[in-house]
Amino acid sequence: MAEITLTPRAARRINEIMGGEPPGAMLRISVNGGGCSGFQYAFDIERERTGDDLTVERDGATVLVDPVSVQYMEGATIDFVNDLIGQSFKIENPQATASCGCGTSFSL
Repeated sequence: MAEITLTPRAARRINEIMGGEPPGAMLRISVNGGGCSGFQYAFDIERERTGDDLTVERDGATVLVDPVSVQYMEGATIDFVNDLIGQSFKIENPQATASCGCGTSFSL
């Protein structure tokens, strides 16, 4: 079973975002080809999960990851950071060999 971790800060921010969405809304994180480093993370709000989604839950927050994206995110930690350049979700991915300054693009 794939291991993807959601930090308390990320769970808190997801819950804040989903508070403005219809009941049952969840965050979907996927990996797509593209971006300045080869792959990029995409964040979407979903109302439905599919049978083969990996579901990561913490403190009432739910993140969905499709099976193709899971293989690129094995061992990753999803966090939420608030620093001088702004607020964003940050994925610490042990499989990434490089990432760009934007934080949403990486290479393997």
